[in-house]
Amino acid sequence: MTGFCDSFNRPINYLRISVTDRCNLRCVYCMPAEGIRLLAHDEILNFEELRMVTKAAAELGINRVRLTGGEPLVRAGLVNLVKMLADVKGIEDISLTTNGILLSQYAKELRSAGLKRVNISLDTLRPEKFKQITRIGKLTDTLLGIEAAHESGFNPVKINMVVIRGVNDDEVVDFARMTAQKGWHVRFIEFMPIGERQQERDARFMPISEITQRIKPLGALEPHVLDGSGPAKYFRLPHATGTIGFISPVSEHFCFKCNRLRLTAEGKLRPCLLSDEEIDLRAPLRRGGTINEIKGLIEQAIAAKPEGHRLKSGASARNRTMSQIGG
Repeated sequence: MTGFCDSFNRPINYLRISVTDRCNLRCVYCMPAEGIRLLAHDEILNFEELRMVTKAAAELGINRVRLTGGEPLVRAGLVNLVKMLADVKGIEDISLTTNGILLSQYAKELRSAGLKRVNISLDTLRPEKFKQITRIGKLTDTLLGIEAAHESGFNPVKINMVVIRGVNDDEVVDFARMTAQKGWHVRFIEFMPIGERQQERDARFMPISEITQRIKPLGALEPHVLDGSGPAKYFRLPHATGTIGFISPVSEHFCFKCNRLRLTAEGKLRPCLLSDEEIDLRAPLRRGGTINEIKGLIEQAIAAKPEGHRLKSGASARNRTMSQIGG
Protein backbone atom coordinates (compact mmCIF):
# COMPACT_ATOMS: atom_id res chain seq x y z
CA MET A 1 0.00 0.00 0.00
CA THR A 2 1.28 3.45 -0.88
CA GLY A 3 0.42 6.65 0.95
CA PHE A 4 1.65 9.30 3.36
CA CYS A 5 1.81 7.74 6.84
CA ASP A 6 0.11 9.14 9.92
CA SER A 7 1.51 9.35 13.46
CA PHE A 8 0.80 5.66 14.02
CA ASN A 9 2.55 4.53 10.84
CA ARG A 10 -0.69 3.83 8.98
CA PRO A 11 -0.37 4.59 5.24
CA ILE A 12 -3.21 6.92 4.17
CA ASN A 13 -4.18 6.22 0.56
CA TYR A 14 -7.96 6.65 0.49
CA LEU A 15 -10.09 9.82 0.29
CA ARG A 16 -13.87 9.81 0.67
CA ILE A 17 -15.44 12.88 -0.94
CA SER A 18 -18.97 13.95 -0.05
CA VAL A 19 -20.20 15.77 -3.14
CA THR A 20 -23.51 16.95 -1.64
CA ASP A 21 -25.43 17.05 1.62
CA ARG A 22 -28.71 16.45 -0.21
CA CYS A 23 -30.46 13.10 -0.41
CA ASN A 24 -33.60 11.75 -2.03
CA LEU A 25 -34.28 9.49 0.98
CA ARG A 26 -34.61 10.09 4.73
CA CYS A 27 -33.20 6.88 6.21
CA VAL A 28 -33.94 6.62 9.92
CA TYR A 29 -30.31 6.02 10.97
CA CYS A 30 -28.85 8.69 8.69
CA MET A 31 -31.06 11.79 8.68
CA PRO A 32 -33.84 13.27 10.84
CA ALA A 33 -37.39 12.98 9.45
CA GLU A 34 -37.53 16.74 8.97
CA GLY A 35 -34.23 16.68 7.07
CA ILE A 36 -31.27 18.97 7.79
CA ARG A 37 -30.37 22.57 7.05
CA LEU A 38 -29.14 22.27 3.49
CA LEU A 39 -26.04 24.09 2.33
CA ALA A 40 -26.42 26.87 -0.21
CA HIS A 41 -25.03 26.12 -3.66
CA ASP A 42 -22.01 28.39 -3.17
CA GLU A 43 -21.15 26.72 0.14
CA ILE A 44 -20.45 23.41 -1.60
CA LEU A 45 -17.08 22.79 -3.26
CA ASN A 46 -17.31 23.03 -7.04
CA PHE A 47 -15.83 20.44 -9.37
CA GLU A 48 -12.60 22.38 -9.98
CA GLU A 49 -12.05 22.67 -6.24
CA LEU A 50 -12.70 18.97 -5.76
CA ARG A 51 -10.26 18.20 -8.54
CA MET A 52 -7.56 20.37 -6.92
CA VAL A 53 -8.02 18.65 -3.55
CA THR A 54 -7.82 15.27 -5.27
CA LYS A 55 -4.68 16.29 -7.16
CA ALA A 56 -3.03 17.46 -3.94
CA ALA A 57 -4.03 14.23 -2.22
CA ALA A 58 -2.70 12.16 -5.12
CA GLU A 59 0.68 13.90 -4.86
CA LEU A 60 0.82 12.68 -1.25
CA GLY A 61 0.21 9.07 -2.28
CA ILE A 62 -3.57 8.85 -2.04
CA ASN A 63 -4.65 6.71 -5.00
CA ARG A 64 -8.25 5.76 -4.18
CA VAL A 65 -11.26 8.06 -4.14
CA ARG A 66 -14.85 7.26 -3.15
CA LEU A 67 -17.71 9.64 -3.94
CA THR A 68 -20.45 9.84 -1.32
CA GLY A 69 -23.18 12.23 -0.16
CA GLY A 70 -25.89 12.63 1.04
CA GLU A 71 -26.79 10.85 -2.15
CA PRO A 72 -24.08 11.61 -4.72
CA LEU A 73 -26.29 11.00 -7.76
CA VAL A 74 -28.49 14.00 -6.93
CA ARG A 75 -25.46 16.24 -7.61
CA ALA A 76 -25.90 17.61 -11.13
CA GLY A 77 -23.10 16.70 -13.51
CA LEU A 78 -21.59 13.93 -11.39
CA VAL A 79 -20.51 12.06 -14.53
CA ASN A 80 -18.33 15.04 -15.47
CA LEU A 81 -16.72 15.05 -12.03
CA VAL A 82 -15.86 11.36 -12.41
CA LYS A 83 -14.17 12.16 -15.74
CA MET A 84 -12.19 15.00 -14.14
CA LEU A 85 -10.98 12.87 -11.25
CA ALA A 86 -10.17 9.91 -13.49
CA ASP A 87 -7.70 12.18 -15.32
CA VAL A 88 -5.78 13.05 -12.13
CA LYS A 89 -2.35 11.46 -12.22
CA GLY A 90 -1.95 8.90 -9.47
CA ILE A 91 -5.64 8.14 -8.95
CA GLU A 92 -6.06 4.45 -9.67
CA ASP A 93 -9.55 3.75 -8.38
CA ILE A 94 -12.76 5.81 -8.23
CA SER A 95 -15.80 4.28 -6.56
CA LEU A 96 -19.28 5.38 -5.53
CA THR A 97 -21.59 4.75 -2.59
CA THR A 98 -25.25 5.28 -3.50
CA ASN A 99 -28.75 4.32 -2.43
CA GLY A 100 -29.30 3.19 -6.02
CA ILE A 101 -32.52 5.14 -6.58
CA LEU A 102 -31.10 7.01 -9.60
CA LEU A 103 -28.44 4.51 -10.61
CA SER A 104 -30.42 2.95 -13.45
CA GLN A 105 -30.28 6.36 -15.18
CA TYR A 106 -26.54 6.91 -14.83
CA ALA A 107 -24.79 3.54 -14.49
CA LYS A 108 -23.57 3.24 -18.10
CA GLU A 109 -22.37 6.86 -18.27
CA LEU A 110 -20.54 6.54 -14.96
CA ARG A 111 -18.82 3.38 -16.12
CA SER A 112 -17.72 5.06 -19.34
CA ALA A 113 -16.48 8.11 -17.40
CA GLY A 114 -14.05 6.02 -15.36
CA LEU A 115 -15.98 4.86 -12.29
CA LYS A 116 -14.62 1.46 -11.26
CA ARG A 117 -16.86 0.19 -8.46
CA VAL A 118 -20.27 0.77 -6.86
CA ASN A 119 -21.56 0.11 -3.36
CA ILE A 120 -25.35 0.21 -2.98
CA SER A 121 -27.10 0.74 0.34
CA LEU A 122 -30.06 -1.60 0.84
CA ASP A 123 -31.38 -2.44 4.31
CA THR A 124 -34.46 -4.55 3.51
CA LEU A 125 -35.94 -6.72 0.76
CA ARG A 126 -39.51 -5.92 1.79
CA PRO A 127 -41.30 -3.00 0.09
CA GLU A 128 -43.26 -1.91 3.18
CA LYS A 129 -40.18 -1.96 5.39
CA PHE A 130 -38.16 -0.13 2.74
CA LYS A 131 -40.69 2.68 2.98
CA GLN A 132 -40.45 2.54 6.78
CA ILE A 133 -36.65 2.76 6.86
CA THR A 134 -36.20 5.31 4.06
CA ARG A 135 -39.46 7.14 4.85
CA ILE A 136 -40.03 8.08 1.18
CA GLY A 137 -38.36 5.49 -1.05
CA LYS A 138 -39.44 2.62 -3.33
CA LEU A 139 -37.63 -0.70 -3.19
CA THR A 140 -38.11 -1.29 -6.92
CA ASP A 141 -35.95 1.77 -7.74
CA THR A 142 -32.97 0.42 -5.81
CA LEU A 143 -33.39 -3.07 -7.26
CA LEU A 144 -33.37 -1.56 -10.76
CA GLY A 145 -30.18 0.28 -9.82
CA ILE A 146 -28.51 -2.96 -8.73
CA GLU A 147 -29.51 -4.60 -12.01
CA ALA A 148 -28.21 -1.65 -14.03
CA ALA A 149 -24.88 -1.72 -12.19
CA HIS A 150 -24.36 -5.36 -13.10
CA GLU A 151 -25.44 -4.81 -16.70
CA SER A 152 -23.01 -1.87 -17.02
CA GLY A 153 -20.06 -4.05 -16.06
CA PHE A 154 -19.37 -2.96 -12.49
CA ASN A 155 -17.70 -5.78 -10.58
CA PRO A 156 -18.04 -6.36 -7.75
CA VAL A 157 -21.29 -4.59 -6.91
CA LYS A 158 -21.44 -4.54 -3.11
CA ILE A 159 -24.73 -4.37 -1.23
CA ASN A 160 -24.45 -2.63 2.15
CA MET A 161 -26.96 -3.60 4.84
CA VAL A 162 -26.91 -1.70 8.13
CA VAL A 163 -28.33 -4.15 10.67
CA ILE A 164 -30.66 -2.49 13.20
CA ARG A 165 -32.08 -4.57 16.00
CA GLY A 166 -35.85 -4.57 15.99
CA VAL A 167 -36.00 -3.03 12.53
CA ASN A 168 -34.40 -5.31 9.93
CA ASP A 169 -32.37 -7.89 11.86
CA ASP A 170 -35.00 -10.50 10.94
CA GLU A 171 -33.79 -10.29 7.31
CA VAL A 172 -30.14 -11.16 7.87
CA VAL A 173 -30.65 -14.72 6.62
CA ASP A 174 -32.64 -13.48 3.61
CA PHE A 175 -29.74 -11.23 2.57
CA ALA A 176 -27.21 -14.02 3.10
CA ARG A 177 -29.24 -16.29 0.84
CA MET A 178 -29.03 -13.69 -1.94
CA THR A 179 -25.29 -14.42 -2.23
CA ALA A 180 -26.23 -17.91 -3.46
CA GLN A 181 -29.48 -17.15 -5.25
CA LYS A 182 -28.41 -13.96 -7.06
CA GLY A 183 -24.64 -13.89 -6.65
CA TRP A 184 -24.84 -10.69 -4.58
CA HIS A 185 -21.87 -9.43 -2.58
CA VAL A 186 -23.59 -8.54 0.69
CA ARG A 187 -21.91 -6.63 3.51
CA PHE A 188 -23.44 -6.58 6.97
CA ILE A 189 -22.56 -3.35 8.80
CA GLU A 190 -22.95 -2.67 12.49
CA PHE A 191 -25.19 0.26 13.34
CA MET A 192 -23.04 3.29 14.25
CA PRO A 193 -24.18 5.88 16.80
CA ILE A 194 -23.61 9.15 14.98
CA GLY A 195 -25.44 11.68 17.14
CA GLU A 196 -27.30 8.91 18.99
CA ARG A 197 -27.92 8.85 22.73
CA GLN A 198 -26.31 5.92 24.56
CA GLN A 199 -29.59 4.22 25.49
CA GLU A 200 -30.97 4.46 21.94
CA ARG A 201 -27.72 3.13 20.51
CA ASP A 202 -27.59 0.11 22.79
CA ALA A 203 -31.19 -0.82 21.99
CA ARG A 204 -30.61 -0.77 18.22
CA PHE A 205 -27.09 -2.22 18.07
CA MET A 206 -26.39 -5.80 16.97
CA PRO A 207 -22.78 -7.07 16.93
CA ILE A 208 -21.29 -8.95 14.02
CA SER A 209 -20.87 -12.01 16.27
CA GLU A 210 -24.66 -12.29 16.62
CA ILE A 211 -25.21 -11.67 12.90
CA THR A 212 -22.77 -14.48 12.12
CA GLN A 213 -24.65 -16.86 14.41
CA ARG A 214 -27.88 -16.15 12.57
CA ILE A 215 -26.26 -17.07 9.24
CA LYS A 216 -24.65 -20.25 10.58
CA PRO A 217 -27.55 -22.60 9.70
CA LEU A 218 -27.00 -21.82 5.99
CA GLY A 219 -23.62 -23.54 6.03
CA ALA A 220 -19.97 -23.07 6.92
CA LEU A 221 -18.50 -19.70 5.93
CA GLU A 222 -15.31 -20.02 3.90
CA PRO A 223 -12.81 -17.09 3.98
CA HIS A 224 -12.66 -15.19 0.71
CA VAL A 225 -10.82 -12.22 -0.80
CA LEU A 226 -12.75 -9.48 -2.64
CA ASP A 227 -11.39 -6.44 -4.47
CA GLY A 228 -11.48 -3.11 -2.64
CA SER A 229 -9.70 -1.24 0.13
CA GLY A 230 -12.39 -1.33 2.78
CA PRO A 231 -12.42 -2.89 6.25
CA ALA A 232 -14.78 -5.80 5.55
CA LYS A 233 -13.83 -9.41 6.23
CA TYR A 234 -15.23 -11.58 3.43
CA PHE A 235 -16.57 -15.12 3.38
CA ARG A 236 -18.53 -17.34 1.04
CA LEU A 237 -21.29 -19.86 1.67
CA PRO A 238 -20.87 -23.31 0.07
CA HIS A 239 -21.74 -23.19 -3.65
CA ALA A 240 -22.45 -19.42 -3.57
CA THR A 241 -21.03 -17.19 -6.30
CA GLY A 242 -21.49 -14.07 -4.16
CA THR A 243 -19.82 -13.21 -0.88
CA ILE A 244 -20.72 -12.18 2.65
CA GLY A 245 -18.77 -9.35 4.24
CA PHE A 246 -18.76 -8.16 7.85
CA ILE A 247 -17.94 -4.59 8.90
CA SER A 248 -17.65 -4.16 12.67
CA PRO A 249 -16.77 -0.54 13.56
CA VAL A 250 -18.02 -0.97 17.14
CA SER A 251 -17.51 -4.53 18.38
CA GLU A 252 -14.22 -5.24 16.57
CA HIS A 253 -13.02 -1.86 15.39
CA PHE A 254 -10.42 -1.64 12.63
CA CYS A 255 -8.88 1.73 13.55
CA PHE A 256 -5.42 0.14 13.67
CA LYS A 257 -5.50 -0.14 9.87
CA CYS A 258 -7.57 2.93 8.97
CA ASN A 259 -6.27 4.32 5.68
CA ARG A 260 -8.71 7.17 4.96
CA LEU A 261 -9.66 10.80 5.20
CA ARG A 262 -13.12 12.30 4.63
CA LEU A 263 -13.97 15.54 2.85
CA THR A 264 -17.40 17.02 3.57
CA ALA A 265 -19.45 18.74 0.86
CA GLU A 266 -18.49 22.21 2.10
CA GLY A 267 -14.78 21.41 2.19
CA LYS A 268 -14.05 20.28 5.76
CA LEU A 269 -11.42 17.56 5.94
CA ARG A 270 -12.11 15.07 8.74
CA PRO A 271 -9.26 12.87 10.00
CA CYS A 272 -11.76 10.48 11.62
CA LEU A 273 -15.42 9.67 10.92
CA LEU A 274 -16.23 9.46 14.62
CA SER A 275 -14.52 12.65 15.76
CA ASP A 276 -15.67 16.24 15.34
CA GLU A 277 -12.21 17.54 14.41
CA GLU A 278 -12.15 19.17 10.97
CA ILE A 279 -9.71 21.18 8.85
CA ASP A 280 -11.12 23.80 6.49
CA LEU A 281 -10.00 23.54 2.86
CA ARG A 282 -12.67 25.75 1.29
CA ALA A 283 -11.30 29.07 2.57
CA PRO A 284 -7.76 28.54 1.27
CA LEU A 285 -9.11 27.17 -2.01
CA ARG A 286 -11.22 30.27 -2.57
CA ARG A 287 -8.56 32.78 -1.70
CA GLY A 288 -6.31 31.26 -4.35
CA GLY A 289 -4.24 28.91 -2.23
CA THR A 290 -1.57 26.91 -4.00
CA ILE A 291 -1.59 23.17 -4.35
CA ASN A 292 1.31 23.04 -1.88
CA GLU A 293 -0.83 24.85 0.69
CA ILE A 294 -3.62 22.31 0.21
CA LYS A 295 -1.09 19.49 0.50
CA GLY A 296 0.12 20.99 3.76
CA LEU A 297 -3.42 21.00 5.16
CA ILE A 298 -3.94 17.39 4.07
CA GLU A 299 -0.69 16.48 5.83
CA GLN A 300 -2.01 18.27 8.92
CA ALA A 301 -5.19 16.17 8.79
CA ILE A 302 -3.19 12.98 8.42
CA ALA A 303 -1.05 13.91 11.42
CA ALA A 304 -4.23 14.59 13.44
CA LYS A 305 -5.72 11.13 12.91
CA PRO A 306 -6.40 9.60 16.33
CA GLU A 307 -5.23 6.13 17.22
CA GLY A 308 -8.84 4.98 17.47
CA HIS A 309 -12.42 5.96 18.22
CA ARG A 310 -14.12 5.74 21.63
CA LEU A 311 -17.54 4.38 20.70
CA LYS A 312 -17.61 1.79 23.46
CA SER A 313 -17.19 4.52 26.07
CA GLY A 314 -20.11 6.46 24.57
CA ALA A 315 -18.08 9.06 22.64
CA SER A 316 -18.97 9.80 19.01
CA ALA A 317 -19.28 12.63 16.52
CA ARG A 318 -21.97 15.11 17.55
CA ASN A 319 -21.77 18.05 15.17
CA ARG A 320 -23.08 16.26 12.06
CA THR A 321 -25.52 13.56 11.02
CA MET A 322 -24.20 10.66 8.94
CA SER A 323 -25.66 12.26 5.80
CA GLN A 324 -23.49 15.34 6.39
CA ILE A 325 -20.29 13.31 6.70
CA GLY A 326 -20.63 10.82 3.89
CA GLY A 327 -20.05 7.67 5.93
